[in-house]
Amino acid sequence: MIQTRMPPRTPRRSPATPSAAPGKHDYERLSDFRHRLRQFLRASELTCRAHGLTALQYQLMLHVVGFPGRSWATIGELAERLQAQHHGVVALVDRCVALGWLARHPGREDGRVVEIHLRPKGERLLAQVAGLHRDELHRLLGGFSPAAPGRGAP
Repeated sequence: MIQTRMPPRTPRRSPATPSAAPGKHDYERLSDFRHRLRQFLRASELTCRAHGLTALQYQLMLHVVGFPGRSWATIGELAERLQAQHHGVVALVDRCVALGWLARHPGREDGRVVEIHLRPKGERLLAQVAGLHRDELHRLLGGFSPAAPGRGAP
């Protein structure tokens, strides 16, 4: 019997060496990017908390629905997306299933695989929270100006 395995998780890469030493403008753009990113993450945490879920629960549901080419994902795929350990994602899915946000279904092609799907209660919650995140993201991205000539984005 031939057994197929899930593709391995993408290994975390070490930072690349810069092509040239950063200048003052580079530091300012990187600082601005990190500041805006932190503002977005903080707004995300507050939005999630106000809707009764954690930022990680929101990200899990977002990755289930947002998985490329389909509206469900496996635990391994979710672990990769969340950059988390398999057993940690299993526990997170367990909590979301207990809350009625997610459901497990046997794999369509392989019974050993479990598909994670969003339930209607989770769909409603995700739509509310994702809409607020989208608006905040547009606000964040609107503040970025194009890179200076000869320079990349942060």
